Amino acid sequence: MNIGENRKSVKYSGCELVGRVLWACCGPLFRWSPRLCWGWRRFLLRMFGARIGAHVHIHPSVRVFIPWNLEIGEWSSVGFDALLYNLGPLKIGERVTISQRAHLCGGSHDFRNPAMTLIRAPIEIGDEAWICADAFVGPGVTVGARAVVGACAVAMKNVPDGCIVVGNPAKVIGVRGKNMEQ
Repeated sequence: MNIGENRKSVKYSGCELVGRVLWACCGPLFRWSPRLCWGWRRFLLRMFGARIGAHVHIHPSVRVFIPWNLEIGEWSSVGFDALLYNLGPLKIGERVTISQRAHLCGGSHDFRNPAMTLIRAPIEIGDEAWICADAFVGPGVTVGARAVVGACAVAMKNVPDGCIVVGNPAKVIGVRGKNMEQ
């Protein structure tokens, strides 16, 4: 592993670095806003290039790494302490629930490369999906419409529309809307 080469590599453009510094400076305005100031947080994210739909609720303790890589559809919500590590594009559909402490991770490192180069992968969450408490959605994963990623599940592969997945690694246990036996 060549840590020195990794640290020397260029991971962000000059504009991205400036944007990230400015976003970090505005962080307290986001994080210290009262819980009910949904519009204020939508405004701040939009000022940094995020595409946020109407009626979106984002809790003040949510961590958004790169606002201009974020798109959230109307009527969606992101719960407290959720981590949106959106190094690549993160698209959250309409009427989606991202529960407390969920982690959507759009970044990693290429472990096959001695320099451990940065990977900035997209994540897409389909309309009406639910990412439950403490769930992890990995880089490059698409969670289909109406799918559920159960509490503490680790989704490292795509989740088909309407499927309910649980566990580590996440496995399909049913289809949303159909009767399921325990």
